[in-house]
Amino acid sequence: MSDEQRPRLRDLLRPRPVSTDRTVTTEAEEAVPLPLRITAGYAWRLLLIAAVIAGFIWIVIQLKLLVIPLMVGILITALLWPAFEWMLRHRFPRWLAVAIAILGTIAIVTTLMWLVVWQIRAQLPDVQERTGAAVEQFRQFLLEGPLHLTEKQIQGYIDQGFALLNEQAQLLFNGALAVGTTAAHVVTGAVLSLFILICLLADGAGIWRWTLRLFPRKARPAADAAARNGWSTIINYARTQLLVAAIDAVGIGTGAALLGVPLALPVAVLVFLGSFIPIVGAVVTGAIAVLLALVYNGPWIALAMLIVVLGVQQLEGHVLQPILMGSAVKVHPLAVVLVVAGGSMIGGIPGALFAVPLAAFVNVAAVTVSTGSWRTGDQPDADLIWSTVPRQRRRRNR
Repeated sequence: MSDEQRPRLRDLLRPRPVSTDRTVTTEAEEAVPLPLRITAGYAWRLLLIAAVIAGFIWIVIQLKLLVIPLMVGILITALLWPAFEWMLRHRFPRWLAVAIAILGTIAIVTTLMWLVVWQIRAQLPDVQERTGAAVEQFRQFLLEGPLHLTEKQIQGYIDQGFALLNEQAQLLFNGALAVGTTAAHVVTGAVLSLFILICLLADGAGIWRWTLRLFPRKARPAADAAARNGWSTIINYARTQLLVAAIDAVGIGTGAALLGVPLALPVAVLVFLGSFIPIVGAVVTGAIAVLLALVYNGPWIALAMLIVVLGVQQLEGHVLQPILMGSAVKVHPLAVVLVVAGGSMIGGIPGALFAVPLAAFVNVAAVTVSTGSWRTGDQPDADLIWSTVPRQRRRRNR
């Protein structure tokens, strides 16, 4: 071999362009139509994504005793954040702001629970008596009315109804048991949620800075902007749902009290809690109020109660939600129903409660990264079925 043909050392060390065409095709593959090959490529990728999501959900279910208290702590932090931030702006010491937020929340919850227990103990015997009389009257109507049902037919319908209720209740409350199957689990979860709440209020920024170090260095700016926009969306969602839930509870509870429906205060508290599950919660709790009025007060009062419930919900949906949310959270009702239904199927009551804020967070984080708005600091914008946009706020160094 001549000197010109012998490869030099610097040529061997010099990087060479890598060929990107490494696809090996055979006659059988070439015989497959191109659209079918493209469809197959999409199919196995979608299956892989579904497997990853299913694996993540399985891990969450296995760690449910940790995940549920963590989600509860984060959601309560978002609920308390506007008041907590107001105290910090007015130069409250952080430890004092944390103490006021925690103790104030505990005091409000304790007072509401005491009032609910007091009214239930005072009115429950009368409600039970009137309920028994209403059921017996309805039974006589079925026997002697135009339907002319027999005792056997009535009992069969009752058994079918109870079987359906038990089936649905078991499906719904399986997720509720994710909090814990024993009283010890419930107490442990409550204590853990309280500890997480205190830590997030006291040093949430420090916890996030430590978490951000888990990302690759080049990905940290995008992850930081996406998380901050998602957190702003959750705060806006929690604040709006808190106001809407309070207005729903006051409106329906006041209407029940004026109409003479028993247990008006427990109904108001139930409406308040149910309103944190958008659309579905308000419908279910409103139906309970109407059913209670039907059993205790008769059909005309029940009709008036139904008008009150529908009026309050229409006021919420067409007046309060647009005014309070503005451009903060634009959500298609179909997306809400599907997300809540999927969350309840996976996690029961906790899944339905956390599905909407979690979906809002994931959506706005994905939009922030995909649109590149994390580079400029502008509001993320995308044409999606679920469009969540955090309000523009001045940044403060805390």
